[in-house]
Amino acid sequence: MTKVSVLIAGAGPSGAVAAYRLAQMGVDVILLESQPQCPEDMRASTFHPPTLDMMEELGLLDSLEAQALRAPVYQYRNRVTGEVLSLDMGEIADVARHPYRLQCEQFKLTRLIADKLASHPHGSILFQRRLTHYEQDDQGVSVWVETPTGIERYRCDYLIGADGANSLVRKLMGVEFSGFTYPEKFLTLSTTYPVHEAFDDLAYVAYMADPHEWCVLIRVSEFWRVLVPALETDDDKVLTGDAKKIAVFAGLVGDGDAVTTSHRTVYRVHQRVANTYRQGRVILMGDAAHLNNPLGGFGMNSGVHDAWNLTEKLQAILQDKANPDAELDRYERQRRTVMQEFVQAQTMRNKRSLEAGAEAAQGEAQAQLAAIIADPDKRRDYILSQAMIKSREREANIA
Repeated sequence: MTKVSVLIAGAGPSGAVAAYRLAQMGVDVILLESQPQCPEDMRASTFHPPTLDMMEELGLLDSLEAQALRAPVYQYRNRVTGEVLSLDMGEIADVARHPYRLQCEQFKLTRLIADKLASHPHGSILFQRRLTHYEQDDQGVSVWVETPTGIERYRCDYLIGADGANSLVRKLMGVEFSGFTYPEKFLTLSTTYPVHEAFDDLAYVAYMADPHEWCVLIRVSEFWRVLVPALETDDDKVLTGDAKKIAVFAGLVGDGDAVTTSHRTVYRVHQRVANTYRQGRVILMGDAAHLNNPLGGFGMNSGVHDAWNLTEKLQAILQDKANPDAELDRYERQRRTVMQEFVQAQTMRNKRSLEAGAEAAQGEAQAQLAAIIADPDKRRDYILSQAMIKSREREANIA
């Protein structure tokens, strides 16, 4: 049996950040990942300013910047009227050390951390390890893990479930995942085609409002990524087929045939929050604890913020002998409150503003946003919210 202070299931962004930060704190940690390597997930690609502060503190920011693009400006464009509304995060440079979004795929972060954990004196990452069962008592948690050739047993002080939307840890806890699944799917397409050449001054992040088919354009270092909605009843093979690709890009650049793609992915979208984030010594974070639609880029960042909060609590418990229940209950209060009050509400508002079902409703949503941008105080407040700075302030004020 292998003994460790903290065992983490799932090497996505939240699990990887938690493992590396605990190791840097001197807490012995093992990170388990069911896949042969950190998955190349193309969905999340935006790092917000508070997350960049965290990456800097961990000594990872320079490496991420070398693989990424800075996006200080983001836009809301109306595909019907041609109106463009721009917001510049440089306006909040007085409160943000990094007043921009960093456009970088999440797998670049997880693989960077995996490399560092491979030789860290307090941390390690083990692949092809799938948690199957756990039992906890007053002294710790016993965990059974499946490998390609057998079953391993671990004993830890605390078990963290960072094992994604279909979290087995959450299911074994018997925790309800309250919320809903949207009645449509999202299709993402990645291309090296110069999409920006079809637009005047296209920002690296652009939300394209349209009453018929809204979309999001996001630039990362190698690709333009396009996200569009699809009907729940649409066949995934049809959605990822050439005819759909041609239709999507024809509406953007005029000649859909000329565009080749590197990735085509269909996925379901949820708004869900676990009814509790902990049971004793077993704790949830990241997608295992909450899911939201991707409009605004809050999902991955929220998971990293979970990890930041939780690692502070675990350090206080394991190294400073703080009261475990008090610290972990506060983690749950802080992170669940922020998720429900801010992230869930904000992502749903972002989606509604893009998909208004009639041109009149779309025009009203655009006019409301234009009024916010025209008012310096409202504009600043809006940018601070979208940059997740206000959510971090809210978290800090929850006792």
